[in-house]
Amino acid sequence: MTVGASGSAAVRGALPPVPGDERAPGPATGHLDGLPGLDPDDLPDGLIVADETGRVVCFNAAAARITAIPRSDALGHPLERALPLEDLKGRRWWALTDPYGGLATRVGQPERNLLLPGGREVLVSARYVRAHPTGPVRRLVICVRGTEARRRTELSHAELIATVAHELRSPLTSVKGFTATLLAKWERFTDDQKRLMLETVDADANRVTRLIAELLDISRIDSGRLELRRQPVDVGTAVARHVQSHTASGQSPDRFLVRIQQPLPDLWADPDKIDQVLGNLLENAVRHGEGTVTIEVAPAEIQHAARTEKGTAVTVCDEGPGIPEESMSRVFTRFWRGSKRGGTGLGLYIVKGIVEAHGGTITVGRGPGGGAEFRFILPVGTPAHLS
Repeated sequence: MTVGASGSAAVRGALPPVPGDERAPGPATGHLDGLPGLDPDDLPDGLIVADETGRVVCFNAAAARITAIPRSDALGHPLERALPLEDLKGRRWWALTDPYGGLATRVGQPERNLLLPGGREVLVSARYVRAHPTGPVRRLVICVRGTEARRRTELSHAELIATVAHELRSPLTSVKGFTATLLAKWERFTDDQKRLMLETVDADANRVTRLIAELLDISRIDSGRLELRRQPVDVGTAVARHVQSHTASGQSPDRFLVRIQQPLPDLWADPDKIDQVLGNLLENAVRHGEGTVTIEVAPAEIQHAARTEKGTAVTVCDEGPGIPEESMSRVFTRFWRGSKRGGTGLGLYIVKGIVEAHGGTITVGRGPGGGAEFRFILPVGTPAHLS
C-alpha cells in the first residue's frame, strides 16, 4: 500500500503481518495477494484497521468522507476515540461489543446501522483477525459504508407499495361494489344495467391483471431473470397489428402514419415482449400525445468496439406538447408519469428493461412535430447455430 502525505508507512502503508494468518499482507509491500501497490484509498468503501492495542493504523479516504472525520484525528488514536460509534439506543458500540475481549470464538460483526456523533448514520461491519481461531485479536478490520443507497432502495420499495396499494384499491372497490349490488338486487336491474356493471367489473379485473403482470416484469428485470424466447419477428406486421387494434377501438385511421423501410434484417426476438414494447409506446403516444402518430421501422447499424452489427430501429413520435427537457432523464425511471396523472408510471421502466434485455438501446427526444419521440434499436439477435 502506498504512503500518503498525511501519514507514515506505519499508519497507512505496510500493515504488520499477523502470525499464522496467511491472508495478511507481506511485511514490506503491504499489498493484497496478487494486487501489488493497491492503495487503501482505491477502495470504494471506508476501510479502518486497528492494531492489537486498539489503535487505528489505517483510515482510508472513503472512511474520512463517509464519517466526516479527518484522517489526522483518527490515525494513531484509540478506536473508541477515533470512531465513536453508538447503536440506535444510544449505547457506545465498542464498549458494548468489546472486540478485544469477550468470547474468543467471535470472527466479526455483521453489517448494521450505527450512529456517529451528531446522529450521522453509517453501515458498519467488522472482522476480527486472530493468529489462531481462539487467540487474541491481532487486528480489527472495519468496513464503513454510507446509507444513501439503502435509503434510496427503501424509499423506492415504499413508493412501490404505496402505488400498488393505490392502484389496487380503486378497481377492487369497484369490483366489490358492483358484485355485491348485483347479488343483492339482481332482479331489480334491467339486462342493459346488468351488462354495464359486468363490463365495468371485467375492465377493472383486467386492470388488476395488468398491474400484477407489471409487478412481475419489474421483479424479473431487477433480478436479471427476464426470460426471452427468441423467434423470428416481423416488426412491420406487429406495428400494423397494434395500429389496427387502436382503430378498432375508435381511433381514426388517419391519425396513424406507418413507414417501413425495406429490406429489414431478420430479427430474432421475443414476440410477446416486442408486442409489449410497441403496445406501451403507441398507447402513450395516443393517450398523451396529439396529432398524427408516426411509426417508422428501418434497418440500423449498431457500433461495437470491434465490429458493426445489423439491427432494426423503431421510432414512435407524436405532435403533442412533448416531454420537458428537464424530465427526459427521468422518463425511464419508476413511477414517472409526466404532467398528466394516470397509470402506474411503470410502463416505460419495463419497456427499457425489455429492450436492454434484448441487447438494444432506447432513447427519448423531441420529434419533428414537437411531440415526444421514442426510438429503440434491437440487434438482429440471430442464434449462434444460425450465424
